[in-house]
Amino acid sequence: MIRLKNDKHLYVLMAPYMVLFFLFTVLPVVLSVLISFTYFNMLEFPRWAGWSNYTRLLLDDDVFLIALKNTIIFAVITGPISYIACFVFAWLINELRPKARALMTLVFYGPSISGNIYFIWQIMFSGDSYGIVNGFLMRFGFINEPILWFQNPQYTLGIIIVVQLWLSLGTSFLAFIAGLQTVDKTLFEAGAMDGIRNRWQELWYITLPSMRPQLMFGAVIQITSSLAVAEVAMNLAGFPSVQYSAHTVVTHLIDYGTLRFEMGYASAIATVLFIIMLGTNLIVQKLLSKVGE
Repeated sequence: MIRLKNDKHLYVLMAPYMVLFFLFTVLPVVLSVLISFTYFNMLEFPRWAGWSNYTRLLLDDDVFLIALKNTIIFAVITGPISYIACFVFAWLINELRPKARALMTLVFYGPSISGNIYFIWQIMFSGDSYGIVNGFLMRFGFINEPILWFQNPQYTLGIIIVVQLWLSLGTSFLAFIAGLQTVDKTLFEAGAMDGIRNRWQELWYITLPSMRPQLMFGAVIQITSSLAVAEVAMNLAGFPSVQYSAHTVVTHLIDYGTLRFEMGYASAIATVLFIIMLGTNLIVQKLLSKVGE
């Protein structure tokens, strides 16, 4: 109580943000968890359903299991690769002169903020002979007839993974560049006196520990984007995709939440995804705490 009294002006300044955070983040999450235990169709008052939504989701919904498998494959591949790529490119660009650094940052960050960027990939993987990839493969004799890339379950998920990796240099990339700019240069001189002899030792013992907040922020962003993938799959493979080859947990959530209006079941899907994200973030946080040890 004494600390509250002494720091009351700090809490007053924080109050507007905390009120908004509670109303638009904490409260919706809590309500979603509660609704997941009900049957709610947006027209009638929610009816208590107990664990039936979760039982149906995990034991009876084969499409959800396909979506969960696709999401895990997608996250395991794109999450670490895009995270490492964001840092490596940021590290390299940070060594450039200011004007060149600004230009290269825009070049790498551009795809993630472009408008209808999927149109490029639709042209590249068009299912006729005018598609760039089909035209190239046919010209050099690799195939005899065009491949329907987005209608063939064998290729759909792989193409979406490639597109997501191309789009992955976004917010995390900028956060890493900002973090690299804030590293105290005197630490490198002190490190050289303490026995650090090469750039890799500088990276592990000085650079990475100095930008832990940015590393954690980037990890949260990458985990969220890799587990919550939906827009790429829907724009390229359609909704639903052929044989659910590009179906993810979020597209499954969109199906039941915005098309069927089974809000109780959709909330159960969202809760499962939230638990997966939370668990993954905790694991990554523990791994990042060991950086520099």
